[in-house]
Amino acid sequence: MRDAVAALVRDGDSVAIEGFTHLICFAAGHEIIRQRRRDLTLIRMTPDVIYDQMIGAGVARKLIFSWLGNPGVGSLHAIRRVSEGPGASLELEEYSHFGMVGRYIAGATNLPFYPLRSYYETDLPAANPQIRPLQSPYGDEQVYVVPPIHPDVTIVQAQRADASGDTQIWGLLGTQKEAAFAADRVIVVVEEVVDESVIRADPNRTVIPGLIVDAVVVEPYG
Repeated sequence: MRDAVAALVRDGDSVAIEGFTHLICFAAGHEIIRQRRRDLTLIRMTPDVIYDQMIGAGVARKLIFSWLGNPGVGSLHAIRRVSEGPGASLELEEYSHFGMVGRYIAGATNLPFYPLRSYYETDLPAANPQIRPLQSPYGDEQVYVVPPIHPDVTIVQAQRADASGDTQIWGLLGTQKEAAFAADRVIVVVEEVVDESVIRADPNRTVIPGLIVDAVVVEPYG
């Protein structure tokens, strides 16, 4: 982990650590803290305790997110301290869950935007100028669109990969695949590295192909 973060996560980068419940990569966040990275733009659909720790440690200048908090501990107090009030130092860019999914999909597929119907009758477009109305080219209907997102680095936690980076994930999936394809550099953190024959024997579990992976880190219980 030390080597992967040192080589691939740089000051000023945009960094997405994606995955839910058993696939939240605390180990990567802690290593970024240890290496004292600064001025990062942190990206995540649901910033939780690890992002609270990272922001509390001073690694970030901006957070791009949807829902913010943790069901187990409630509010994220380190983030609130630096984002509320006249002395706020953390820039926030907020979307809905589906808005963040749309941004990752647009980034992964090299589209200029992603359309959503669900922003009508909400206050988010007023709060975030990146959410913009667009007239349909096929009729009178209007939809909202969000821009693509291209993280400099995406980090995902998974159960296993082979030495080439072909990565298998099971359980509750999120946007790991889209976030990886949207990124310039990809770090995969796994419980174990297995032989290629194991991966080939169960191909439907392969979510991320090795051709887009820059580093594989073995970090049990990461």
